[in-house]
Amino acid sequence: MANGESLNVLIASYVEPEFVEQIREEVPEINVLYDPALLGSPRYTADHTAPVSRSPEQEAQWQALLARADVLFDFDVSHREDLPDLAPNLKWIQATSAGIGQFVRRMGYVNRTDWIFTTASGVHARPLAEFAIMSMLMFAKNFFYLQTEKEARHWERYCAAELSSFTVGIIGLGKIGRETARLAKAFDMTVIGSRRHPSREKLPFVDTQYGPSDLPEILGQSQFLVLATPHTDETDQLIGSAELALLPQGAVLINIARGSVVDQGALTEALRAGHLGGAALDVFEAEPLPPDDPLWSMPNVIISPHSASTADSENRKLTRLFCDNLRRFLAGERLLNVLDTERLY
Repeated sequence: MANGESLNVLIASYVEPEFVEQIREEVPEINVLYDPALLGSPRYTADHTAPVSRSPEQEAQWQALLARADVLFDFDVSHREDLPDLAPNLKWIQATSAGIGQFVRRMGYVNRTDWIFTTASGVHARPLAEFAIMSMLMFAKNFFYLQTEKEARHWERYCAAELSSFTVGIIGLGKIGRETARLAKAFDMTVIGSRRHPSREKLPFVDTQYGPSDLPEILGQSQFLVLATPHTDETDQLIGSAELALLPQGAVLINIARGSVVDQGALTEALRAGHLGGAALDVFEAEPLPPDDPLWSMPNVIISPHSASTADSENRKLTRLFCDNLRRFLAGERLLNVLDTERLY
């Protein structure tokens, strides 16, 4: 900073006091601005979108902090549209989510500012991959049958399957997709998947890599289909009725990407018709999922309220990433996870 001034870093969503202190201790050159009284109270661990309510005096205090901020740790949920006006010194935002591309575009930040955006790519890979594995196990072991039998207090032996007999197709072999592949290989599954440049290197734990144009070939083999791709112009409505029809009879779709990657109406119809064996959905076209949506009443559909990525380890991992990036920023080095505002990831 000019004239020996410290970098003003404003934490814009609640994090535990020990992590605030970690940032101060690991990067003592910066000035950390943090007042949890001006932020939303977390509804659960690692809640970064808690509703905010401030008195006029508190709002004035918050806007004064925004005016001083050079760096934001998380987006300000209370000033999304007018943030460029309220934070004239802002240079960089470290997001707490990986999928921020569409939001950044929608807010028009790219055209209105010269900010750098860095994502939380990698932070949520393990919990999302574990959600995918949990879902596959629930279908392979016929958990839904067990639940109905338990409710009926009925004892009847049955036969389940092993995951090793299934092929999982992963659309998007980024950090989340690769972690899903790693865990799937622990169960000896056949793992196939797609990435933008499949020939660059052989990824561990992936038996066969395909390119984006090979989607039909992937679908035809995938008894479990895991969607882990970013939401971009290319992947919007990527999976529609034609693509669902290519999946094997009884296949299960697992969406840990974004709701807009799937034509939800087509998915609902494929489930109704019995072509799909089920679905495990963490994301939806409209969130919250409306109470009258037919997916709620389908016994072979797992519904997660866009929470599969959230774990009690999240803020610890985010703090580690942020400290690493702060040191890089101060040293003039390239930051980790810089958002490509054209590709949107």
